[in-house]
Amino acid sequence: MYEILKIRAFTESIREYTFSAPLAARRAEPGQFIILRVDEYGERVPFTICGADKAAGTVRVLVQTVGATTMKLAACKEGGCVRDIAGPLGRPTDLSEYGKILLIAGGIGAAVILPQAEKLAREGRCADTIIGARSAELLVYESDIREFSQNLHTVTDDGSAGDKGFVTEKLKVLLDGGKKYDAVFAVGPLMMMKAVAAVTKEYGLKTVVSMNSLMVDGTGMCGCCRLTVGGKTKYACVDGPEFDGHEVDFDEAAVRARIYGEQEKSHVCRLKNAH
Repeated sequence: MYEILKIRAFTESIREYTFSAPLAARRAEPGQFIILRVDEYGERVPFTICGADKAAGTVRVLVQTVGATTMKLAACKEGGCVRDIAGPLGRPTDLSEYGKILLIAGGIGAAVILPQAEKLAREGRCADTIIGARSAELLVYESDIREFSQNLHTVTDDGSAGDKGFVTEKLKVLLDGGKKYDAVFAVGPLMMMKAVAAVTKEYGLKTVVSMNSLMVDGTGMCGCCRLTVGGKTKYACVDGPEFDGHEVDFDEAAVRARIYGEQEKSHVCRLKNAH
């Protein structure tokens, strides 16, 4: 069992959980994830590690309540426990070959960007960052990311915080304004990453994306998280979760992400009716 030491609520549906997980914390690196199971009968769900304290033996993950498992987790309280945490899994992010980096996050993708920004800052290579959300209340980790960024640009769809618009529009403004980057690291909804990759391709700018694919075991055995990258089959759990954004088949990934939509809705309905 793994104790929930702290819950930080950003909104009614977005919370950060701090777990006591010494073995996972000891080896965790930016870009990696855990697979969590709330109870004995729960499904296994991946969550990116947005922070780890090796000395304290803790890991932090950001969770948006959207389905059955996240509803179960949202019902948990500080001091409670979850059944399993496996990790860290996936390949750590490697941006070592790039000098000037632009980080881009959409929505809760900020949870993936935060440890990247912190690591780059520790290495003396502070990145520029763009974070976006539908509205101000859905922005997460803004002040944390600002601390570790050379320049932080905030955008919201409705203009309630920062500039009004999309992250791709701010990206174009920066590039057309003469900003030079060696690489872009983008995380967020699939279609956002697709749009970012389309823009950077025009500029011949290396782009890395983090793929949040459906997973079951996280070891490459089930094949659930498979993607097509550069015309080849890859597995987000063991080959990724990060890939060349110009080679990912985003349309195929979007179809696969929706494949169990009806079953998930049915499960959520049963859970709500049970309460």
